[in-house]
Amino acid sequence: MDVLTDNFRLYAEGFLGTVELTVYSSALALVLGFVMASFRVAPVGSFRVFGTVWVTVLRNTPLTLLFFAVMLGLPRFGLVLPFQLFAVLALGCYTSAFICEVLRSGINTVPRGQGEAARSLGMSFTQSLGTVVLPQAFRTVIPPIGSTLIALAKNSAIAGAFSVTELLGTYKTLSELGYNIVWTFVWIAVGYLIITLTISALFHVLEKRWGVAR
Repeated sequence: MDVLTDNFRLYAEGFLGTVELTVYSSALALVLGFVMASFRVAPVGSFRVFGTVWVTVLRNTPLTLLFFAVMLGLPRFGLVLPFQLFAVLALGCYTSAFICEVLRSGINTVPRGQGEAARSLGMSFTQSLGTVVLPQAFRTVIPPIGSTLIALAKNSAIAGAFSVTELLGTYKTLSELGYNIVWTFVWIAVGYLIITLTISALFHVLEKRWGVAR
């Protein structure tokens, strides 16, 4: 218990850093995921190809390697940002590939006739997708989206290796100060549990309110 009480401020900074990283990365992942899912089912071939390449490359690239590419590669092209923003970019883009596939599976559950009916009423593809198809698709995939964002929260631990303030990064500081390693990890695990259980509870509420009854 001493490791927590003696270093509460350090734990709090790491916890809040992980929360911020999770929230911002989740927002980016959801936006990009929706866009790429739209590309994957678009009638324009070049959009479908771009969406397919995006998903294939990111899903098959180790996240640590993507962090290296973003943190070390982008500054070479003149893009200099705080490490936390680079981490948000890496996590958000990586997770967007999984969000895209989850949404695409939801889109495939919507009867094709509904999209065709919307277009027969004069709606464009974008209008029918945004107002008819995607709202129904989202309702069917609320649980897997929640699971994907929980995985994002846990993946945020990688950011600690790149000088980003987050929960797991407190381990290095505390181990150098000579604190018990086991209890250091116990309280780090508690912090991650608080975050992941909060996400799980949030999506449970969303599922009860908007989800499709099975």
